[in-house]
Amino acid sequence: MNILVIEDNQSVCSMLEMFFIKEGFQGTFFHNGLEGYKHFMNNKYDMIILDWMVPDLDGITVCRKIRETDKGTPIIMLTAKDTESDQVLGLEMGADDYVTKPFSPLALIARIKAIRRRNSNVEEVRTNAIIKLDKETREVFMYNRPVLGLTPKEFDLLAFFVQHPKQVFSREQILQQVWGFQFYGDDRTVDVHIKRLRRKIGRDSQPFLHTVWGVGYKFDETVVVHEN
Repeated sequence: MNILVIEDNQSVCSMLEMFFIKEGFQGTFFHNGLEGYKHFMNNKYDMIILDWMVPDLDGITVCRKIRETDKGTPIIMLTAKDTESDQVLGLEMGADDYVTKPFSPLALIARIKAIRRRNSNVEEVRTNAIIKLDKETREVFMYNRPVLGLTPKEFDLLAFFVQHPKQVFSREQILQQVWGFQFYGDDRTVDVHIKRLRRKIGRDSQPFLHTVWGVGYKFDETVVVHEN
């Protein structure tokens, strides 16, 4: 697994490099946001670990600029900013996960593995010939038209709901199933992603994702057919 790390703290980079070697990951490290962004635009990576407060081009700007052209590469924000508003902003800009410092390197490795596992295990799913998810290209089609702009986490979240039609899930259950057991964020993360998905796939006449007040959310389609 080839991971790009944009982090200006040398100690953090050294620690991550040590754990990456143990896991068989290949890490490329940049301590400057602008240099890291330019490098990414000319190279292919499986994942990005991105610190918020890096020099020249801050992490949130790097995340936003990457998402303008790349919707598929997972991004984990690694930062000392730990307020709810900071977390929401990071997710709104397209980050898939948000890890606050100080952090456990083992927990970070677990999140990396969870994202990789989800990306490799998503099945192709069709629901009533309205929504189709393609596991190979991680593309989504609605009424045979592509749905553009989904982040990797939004794709995973939609795939989870499509495979569990009409089932009601609490925010805590969604965090465990989509983000993984090791996710320590609050349930506001789920609300942010649901809001973004509704904007991208919802219609006034057929919103698909419904709030079940006092419980959580459900996907409202009835028939789901799995395709091989």
